[in-house]
Amino acid sequence: MQGTPVRSGRTGGRIIPQFDQAASRGGDNLRVNRVRGTAVAAALGVVAVLGFQNVASGADAQDARNVSLPTAYGAAAHQDGPVRSEVHKLPLKSEGHGEAALSRRTTEPFGMLGVSWPDADAEVRGEIEARTRSAETGEWSDWITLEPYLPGLDGERPSERGSTEPVWVGRSDGAEVRVGDGAASGTLPAGLRLDMVDPVAGGDQAQGGAADAAPAAFTSAAVDPGPPSTVPQPPVVSRAQWGADESLNDEGPIYLEKGVIKAVFVHHTTDGTYNCADSAAVVRALHVYHVKTNGWRDLGYNFLVDKCGTIFEGRQGGIDQPVMGAHTYGFNSESTSVAIIGNYTTAGAPAAALEATARVAAYKLGQYGGDPAGSTTLVAGATQKNYAGKEFVAGQSYPFSQISGHRDGFNTECPGMKLYPQLGDIRTLAAGPVQALKVTSVGGGAFAVESGYETPGPVTLNWSTSTPSSLISGFELLVDGRSVATVAGSARSASTTLVPGAHKVEVKAVHQSGRTTVATAVNVNVPSPKTFVPVTPERVMDTRAGLGVPKAPVGAGGVVTLQVTGANGIPATGVGAVVLNVTATNVTGETSYVSVYPDGTTRTSASNLNLVKGQTAPNLVIVPVVNGKVNFYNRSGTLDLLADVTGYFTSVGEGSTHVNLGPKRVMDTREGLGVPKAPVGADSAVTLQVAGVDGVPAEGVTAVVLNVTATNVTGATSYVSVYPDGTERTSASNLNLVKGQTAPNLVIVPVVNGKVNFYNRSGTLDLIADITGYFATGDEGASHVNLGPKRVMDTREGLGVPKAPVGADGVVTLQVAGVDGVPAEGVTAVVLNVTATNVTGATSYVSVYPDGTERTSASNLNLVKGETAANLVIVPVVNGKVSFYNRSGTLDLIADITGYFRK
Repeated sequence: MQGTPVRSGRTGGRIIPQFDQAASRGGDNLRVNRVRGTAVAAALGVVAVLGFQNVASGADAQDARNVSLPTAYGAAAHQDGPVRSEVHKLPLKSEGHGEAALSRRTTEPFGMLGVSWPDADAEVRGEIEARTRSAETGEWSDWITLEPYLPGLDGERPSERGSTEPVWVGRSDGAEVRVGDGAASGTLPAGLRLDMVDPVAGGDQAQGGAADAAPAAFTSAAVDPGPPSTVPQPPVVSRAQWGADESLNDEGPIYLEKGVIKAVFVHHTTDGTYNCADSAAVVRALHVYHVKTNGWRDLGYNFLVDKCGTIFEGRQGGIDQPVMGAHTYGFNSESTSVAIIGNYTTAGAPAAALEATARVAAYKLGQYGGDPAGSTTLVAGATQKNYAGKEFVAGQSYPFSQISGHRDGFNTECPGMKLYPQLGDIRTLAAGPVQALKVTSVGGGAFAVESGYETPGPVTLNWSTSTPSSLISGFELLVDGRSVATVAGSARSASTTLVPGAHKVEVKAVHQSGRTTVATAVNVNVPSPKTFVPVTPERVMDTRAGLGVPKAPVGAGGVVTLQVTGANGIPATGVGAVVLNVTATNVTGETSYVSVYPDGTTRTSASNLNLVKGQTAPNLVIVPVVNGKVNFYNRSGTLDLLADVTGYFTSVGEGSTHVNLGPKRVMDTREGLGVPKAPVGADSAVTLQVAGVDGVPAEGVTAVVLNVTATNVTGATSYVSVYPDGTERTSASNLNLVKGQTAPNLVIVPVVNGKVNFYNRSGTLDLIADITGYFATGDEGASHVNLGPKRVMDTREGLGVPKAPVGADGVVTLQVAGVDGVPAEGVTAVVLNVTATNVTGATSYVSVYPDGTERTSASNLNLVKGETAANLVIVPVVNGKVSFYNRSGTLDLIADITGYFRK
């Protein structure tokens, strides 16, 4: 509420913000017999002085600004108990001719100063100036002009002294003052003195504590809480927490006559050069100056806010009570006040201060049904003019904004020439709605198309707003006008999974006032589920040969991008996902991993291959396609990558649908199951009949899903190719092996004549095949829906399942239906990339199978101690869950979902 009071006949001079705190001087009705506030006895207990995170009840403590810059006064902020402050007084020497001075000298330590005199009605019509010496640097400041207070700002008080407004100067140990009456009477008030407030008397040490705190001279009985507000109470540093010396207050609080706050007046205070770590010291100094120097009943303001946004309780009586302050002459009886610490004559208040002021104003008005953007009428307690020249007559009613500036009710520049225009911002912040809400991006698998965005299902909406989070109750994600997700006011994104079709997706912001704002909707389309079209396995990428991508190894953190649509038998449009067998070789990093994901999306934590130096390893990948391209990321070192296509999923034309089957072992060369009992020799093939046996129809089958495992490998190196019988084998491979290795890989192999071939390049080896399903013409099966890639299970982190390794013969069960974007009903199978790591058993295997069924002999991963290995699994879903079995030792399991099948 600072700002020089404008007096008739006074023109110019430097404006220093003032506390023109005006209680009624015969106009406002002050009732001291209506004491209904909280007890001041809090000062008798153990308190934490100003740890800014320790705030009065209201919002979470973390919402308070915890400013911890090291300063002389900030050190005392962490002591216990009320902090004793002192006023050091030095008389000014009259030099005659209407002049007085205090010569430059060393003083006791102080942080705030002002000049006072015994007769409150006496005036100094000339200049009062002071300068100080910094205790830290020893440098003297420029001269500071001190503006006198008007008398009677806290009502008629016998003990009131005339004074200037106090000015915060920081920790100082020297002062000089000069006073001149100018061309006036040539006389000055008697008894001029310099009052210097040390807010931490005794050398930075907090005084008192639980045992020796001075008792408050006044305590009131505990009362009922104030009325609830329509908005949350913000965090407030209480008087106990900023170290108020309640022994100074022997009169108790006064409450508004009608008990209703109709308006909030905004003020500013003193010089703005302070450190936020010293804010509590500034408040203590103001308290002491107002009581000891001015002779007021208490600190004049109801609340104070520093430039960092910390809110301090001002005049005692209760944060939630209608306490009468001494702040706006003539209009204290129906209002409360917020003073922003600092001088805002030449510069506006920081955003943090505006936000905090809006929060406390909204809270106080909300207790009485007020609207921070609205208007009200106040009864004038005095006949006077305001800064704009508007006349008020005592006893008459006048309109005011419910958040007004000091100058609106009194003739002063307060709250400053630059802060006053910011009152509109404070009103908007306090009243709402949320401002400048807009969608900034759409992600989560969505990509831009001409009509808006397209996604396989998952979508993430990101947004921004100019309204601080502290004033926002929350956000809602709307799909076609229906709320599907609610997030906190601090959030700036929300996600959901959309069903096939065209949708309008919006974000709605809910201001703490209840007012809502909805951002412009974005159009998001989810294509229909896709059917499968197999193609003859064909190599489409090889970094060693420059096939499909540049000829060069993929470096650490590097990505290569492969165009998959419009080439190699894959249509240019309508493709939702491709099936690739990806192989990494020539690995130079000690460890690395490869992630395959849709180009045009953000890579997630999902991985497809886990590698060690010198290893060659394949894995099947069903990767969504959003813009016709697929990305391949390498984590560390360098490596070469190969990709062989075996089919794609499309919404165009006559594709095949998926039918679960098994898992069931259909081939084992060790046992003569399905093929002759004998290892497969070098450059040889075995042929397995798949159509018409083991539950696979004799007609209409276009592809089978097999988990193929090679073991008992005798060649130094070899590879296995699985391809349709009746076609020519291409360069595509499915397993890459070294002597003695046991390795599996999932294969989706086309069926041409009902049979499938398995080719071994060198040495001998045994082959095992477990069927998990097939694709067939017609619509009896399930269609594919892209999802992810997204991590859904990790036993190392407790994601999806308990946080613990899977023990020997142990099983963990993952809920897949109804979570992570998978529908709760209609899902027939999920596509998971399963990785095992931290293997402790000498050898083990992992089987993934539908929960609610009996586990068969089929396996998906074959492991040795210390290995990290991955394999794609298409596992049927029976009861919404999937089980993972470990044979021996312990290991951790990770699962990344890439899609699902549904009818």
